[in-house]
Amino acid sequence: MNVKEINVITLAYLGDAVYEVLIRDYLINKGIAKVEDLQKEAIKYVSAKAQAKILGYLTNNKYLSDEEVEIIKRGRNYKRDTHPKNTDIITYKMSTGFESLIGYLYLDNQNKRINEIMNYIFGGYDEKNI
Repeated sequence: MNVKEINVITLAYLGDAVYEVLIRDYLINKGIAKVEDLQKEAIKYVSAKAQAKILGYLTNNKYLSDEEVEIIKRGRNYKRDTHPKNTDIITYKMSTGFESLIGYLYLDNQNKRINEIMNYIFGGYDEKNI
């Protein structure tokens, strides 16, 4: 399978699920035990607004390769007629680009790179300051 030929929305669909599992794993390993607390903390990472901010953090710090930026652009620029009512279209497109990247890396068996990105996010991202 050539991952570059997969529809970016399909990549985003998968990337959303992979990313959410990684966030949940991180929060549980951080010692958060109550589901209500886990959900509250997860929102800081998994909402469209949070993902758009995280993408900004990664790009502003020039952490991503040119190839990764191209995948994000494909996801971001995909033409859709609808978007969720609780976010604006630009935020939604940015989060879709981020999810596309995670889905691409996952299907391309680049788990090491996913872990590097996640560790970079966990090491420096602060939703209050970005």
